[in-house]
Amino acid sequence: MAVIEVKNVDLTYRVLKNRTGSLKGLFRDMIRGRIRVLDFQALRDISFTVDAGEVVAILGRNGAGKSTLLKVLARVLPPTSGSVKIQGAIAPMIELGAGFHPEMTGAENVLFYSVLMGRDMKRVKGRIPAIGEWAGVSDHMDFPMRTFSSGMIARIAFSTATDEKSEVLLVDEVLSVGDADFQKKSKARMAELIKSGAAVVLVSHDMDAVRTLAHRAIWLENGAIKMEGPAKKVVAAYEKQIQ
Repeated sequence: MAVIEVKNVDLTYRVLKNRTGSLKGLFRDMIRGRIRVLDFQALRDISFTVDAGEVVAILGRNGAGKSTLLKVLARVLPPTSGSVKIQGAIAPMIELGAGFHPEMTGAENVLFYSVLMGRDMKRVKGRIPAIGEWAGVSDHMDFPMRTFSSGMIARIAFSTATDEKSEVLLVDEVLSVGDADFQKKSKARMAELIKSGAAVVLVSHDMDAVRTLAHRAIWLENGAIKMEGPAKKVVAAYEKQIQ
C-alpha cells in the first residue's frame, strides 16, 4: 500500500534579476522599472510512490532538486502543480536543528520540536531523559542551545525525530552526522524504524548507505527524474556518470 503518492509535481520559483547583480543595483532597477522576473523550474513532472516499510533514495548532484523535493513532501514548500498525498504522521529530518531556539534549553527545544510534529506533550516530557541519553547530551539538557556544538544539535534533533514511530521519515544527509559510532547507531535506529513499517525517503551522498538501506532509488537531474529502479542498479549508473 502506498503511504506516499507523488503525481506530476512541478515547482517553479519566481526569481528577480537585475543587470548588475548587486543589492544597490537591484534597488536602482526597481525604481526605474528595469527588473526582470524569471521563472526557475526546480522540479519537473515528478511522480513516484513509496510503500510502508520501503526506503526510496533520492540521488543527484548538488542543485538537482533533492532537498527541494523533500521540502515539498514535508509540506514546507507547496508544489506549483501536481499532487502529494501522504498517509500518517511525518518526521522530517531536514536541516536538523534549524528550528531550535538558541536561548531555550535542550529539554525545552525537544518539547517545542515535538509539538511541531504533532506529538503528545505529556508523553514527550517523560521521554526527555531518554532522548538526551540516546543523543549523548544528557549533561547538557538544562543548558541553552547556544552552548551546544553543531554536532550536538544535530544529534539531539535526530534523537527527537526518531524517538516516536512515524509512518513517514524524510531524511536529508543526517546519516553522516556525528562520529563513526553515532553514525552506526543512527543507521541501526533507521533500520529498526524501517522494519516497523515506516516509509522512508532518503537523500544521501553516501552511496554505501544507499546500497545498504534503500530498496529503490530515484536519480534527479535538473529537477527531473533521469532514472528510477532498484537502488543498486541506479547507484551503479549514477556513480559511473559522476566518476
